[in-house]
Amino acid sequence: MQRHGYVYILTNRPYGTLYTGVTGNLQLRLTMHRDGTGSAFARTYRLTRLVYAEKHDRIAEAIHREKVLKKWRRDWKIKLIEGQNPDWNDLAGQLPFD
Repeated sequence: MQRHGYVYILTNRPYGTLYTGVTGNLQLRLTMHRDGTGSAFARTYRLTRLVYAEKHDRIAEAIHREKVLKKWRRDWKIKLIEGQNPDWNDLAGQLPFD
């Protein structure tokens, strides 16, 4: 049984440090980041604001997309974020979680 996956971007503030990640359970992963157990990089820079997320039908697709996004230039990521979230709001409360 294949499960869906999410690619997401966290920040600490608008135009701040960006972190791109992938997970099969976005709600749990966000809780981990906010508790400081998500990743050392996110913990160091206090990256807890979810500013971008994509849902994929299969986790393998999400992993592939994350690898692609991690190679993107910063300004491309900013355009991607602003296309979905122009005000850089924390989307954690607005997304459906599975």
